[in-house]
Amino acid sequence: MADEEPDRPAEKLTPRQKVRLLTGGTTWRTRAEPAVGLTEMVTSDGPAGVRGETWDERVTSALLPSASALAASWDEQLVRELGELLADEARRKGVHVVLAPNLNLHRSPLAGRHFECFSEDPWLVGRIGAALVRGLQARGVAATAKHLVANDSETGRMTVDVRVDERTLREVCLAPFEAAVDAGVWAVMAGYNRVNGATMTASPLLAHPLKDTWGFDGVVVSDWGALRSALDTANAALDLAMPGPGGPWDALLADAVATGRVPRAAIDDKVRRLLLLAQRVGALGGPRAPSRSTPQDPSRARRLLRRAATAGTVLLHNDGVLPLREAEVRSVAVIGAHAVDPRVQGGGSAGVFPERVTAPLDGLRERLRGRARVVHAPGPDLGAPPAPLSPRDCADPRSGAPGVLLRLLDADGDELHAEHRRSGRLLEPTQVPGAHTVEVSALLTPRKGGRWVFGVGGFGRISLTVDGHLLIDGTFPRRTGDPAVVHVTPPGPTAHHHLTEGVPVLVVARRELAPDTGRATVLTAAPPAADPAEAIAEAVAAARGADIAVVVVGTTEGSESEGHDRISLALPGHQDDLVRAVAAAQPRTVVVVNSGGPVELPWRSAVAAVLLTWLPGQEAGGALAEVLCGHTEPGGRLPTTWPEHLGDAPVTTTRPVDGVLAYDEGIHVGHRAWLRTGRTPAYWFGHGLGYTTWRYESATVLQQACGEGGFTVMVQVRNTGRRSGREVVQVYLSRPDSAVERPVRWLAGYAPVHAAPGETVRVRVPVIPRSLSHWSVAEGGWLTEPGRFTVRVGRSAGDLPLTTYVQIGEAAGGGRRESALCAVRRRD
Repeated sequence: MADEEPDRPAEKLTPRQKVRLLTGGTTWRTRAEPAVGLTEMVTSDGPAGVRGETWDERVTSALLPSASALAASWDEQLVRELGELLADEARRKGVHVVLAPNLNLHRSPLAGRHFECFSEDPWLVGRIGAALVRGLQARGVAATAKHLVANDSETGRMTVDVRVDERTLREVCLAPFEAAVDAGVWAVMAGYNRVNGATMTASPLLAHPLKDTWGFDGVVVSDWGALRSALDTANAALDLAMPGPGGPWDALLADAVATGRVPRAAIDDKVRRLLLLAQRVGALGGPRAPSRSTPQDPSRARRLLRRAATAGTVLLHNDGVLPLREAEVRSVAVIGAHAVDPRVQGGGSAGVFPERVTAPLDGLRERLRGRARVVHAPGPDLGAPPAPLSPRDCADPRSGAPGVLLRLLDADGDELHAEHRRSGRLLEPTQVPGAHTVEVSALLTPRKGGRWVFGVGGFGRISLTVDGHLLIDGTFPRRTGDPAVVHVTPPGPTAHHHLTEGVPVLVVARRELAPDTGRATVLTAAPPAADPAEAIAEAVAAARGADIAVVVVGTTEGSESEGHDRISLALPGHQDDLVRAVAAAQPRTVVVVNSGGPVELPWRSAVAAVLLTWLPGQEAGGALAEVLCGHTEPGGRLPTTWPEHLGDAPVTTTRPVDGVLAYDEGIHVGHRAWLRTGRTPAYWFGHGLGYTTWRYESATVLQQACGEGGFTVMVQVRNTGRRSGREVVQVYLSRPDSAVERPVRWLAGYAPVHAAPGETVRVRVPVIPRSLSHWSVAEGGWLTEPGRFTVRVGRSAGDLPLTTYVQIGEAAGGGRRESALCAVRRRD
């Protein structure tokens, strides 16, 4: 972080000018200051894509696979390339700061935002997150490490007080953020939650260790709306309050500085950091310089996104049916609602609008065109709430174009503004002076007759008519302060109405605009659900008549989203019954799991193969077809342990008790917790099959040292299969006779290898010094315990065929010892 600090511009500013810069100018922009050549900096949500400043389906974005899928690749170079793609998208949209990566952990499989986080393992999170940071910032766009810290679940997230001991905080929760700082991250976001009693926007952790110990010289920004007080946050190490204008700092901070309640030196430090960020992203001292790298053209970007989706796809189980032998396959039954409408991203504030999405059914049809017949059976309804109206369902009643008509009306009902929109999900209707009511209308032509369900998402006074029949009319107050719910996923009333197949009806929703209710207005509709037994019977018939069945199952936005945690790992609706019935009828059944986090797979031993695609982004269908047909090997390895049943998982608590969520598991998170309990999961952390087989032949420690040194493990593996492949060699450490509490074993290193059939390869796996260390509360630093560590090598946390040892000696120079520990301090 050798950038020259922009002290001189700051000296030109008055105290009030400085304070003004520390609160956002709009929802997504910081404030400009012409006196020093500072322009506005534009922020945008991440990490699935760069949406920009507006929720508008007409403004499209490249859609990446979910963070859990990126971590499943265990491929830092690929993730760096994806960071560069995000930077290109950001620059195209005039964005300076991307609010990604999310470095919180998969603490519990029930966490609603599981899809947006990388892994259960803090070390893997740190490596993958650092790669994304480097990719973004290499092209002059700031990454933002979020949400500092222990913001690992959604229930009560605005107010929860996470109680976590100091060692766990350092070794587990903070470790990925330290890795991001080591990678040079330019911004860090403080979360909504409290940790050990202190709200994160006023937490002492922002100063120590973030700024003074780790040397972070960037900006600490609040999560949107997280700043609720002025003096404690201003006297802490928070630098920027978002959004704006308004808020505690805008209202009170200038006077607090003038009266000495907040030191001027604290304000100067915040401004210096803000100006340094502006300098880094090209918002200080002149027009933004063009990127020194050539932006990726759309076709190249799509290829990268497809490669990312295949790299993160995990083959959990395979009895030999995959890859498909295309010459032997004449017909394929593709089954399930997700086959035509896949979940490609999670719910919540990070959502984007992709220009196009390739569904699994379309991808397979394209891949097998002219060679095999591909049929589809939708299976039973998923039991999800009605979806927003889409161009497939309706037309603008004024123009006839696919989509809806949006109108803004004054208090007398007169039209102030009208425009065509493609979706009934209107999170930010156009703002016009004097607007009193949002109206969304559409001509809906039912593809199926019967009892339809309609709904309107939003708060305040709401009405809904269908062909003049008043179905909803009432006031629906806002009962939450969670911005993701208010502005992105507002609930709302529903009602039923009988429609005739093929007969168009006019649907009109109105919502009055009122203070503190947001603007989001969502018009939804759904046809009557098919009888589950009949739908399953149709799917079974299709499977029997085909050479192979591909059943695509998954979660819904209601079951995986920001703003709430899950209460179950069961697939929604009748999907488990569907899989069992199809597998009983067709022995060559492949199940594709479309979810951002773990789900229960009670039928996994009854099917021929299980393939996990996560939330695969816009190239979902093309990537799946490449993997199924063997054009590309499924490259993924699990970044989190999958339980057989929810009750088996060691950590399931996401609900605070009296406002407190205790991290009683301590340092035993993820696979560490599973190993401690002695339970066997469905699939271990690190598990994943390819299309070849491997033999682990030897592991040797090449070098070792105490103090500041780590060591390297040389591993020899042989490809014993019939095709080339990639393997992720994993190294774990353990210390059974340790004088301090430790996990049974922990991930310490990994390295990918590629080999041709029959080829033997060697790979060096570095183990860094931190992997040998533990945080000493008494010493206030990192210590390395001398003695013998066990080194185990293999394919997952539960499959480690090779064992060797490394002897760690005393610290060079006779370091201070306590309780037989080699007292070697790290950077802290």
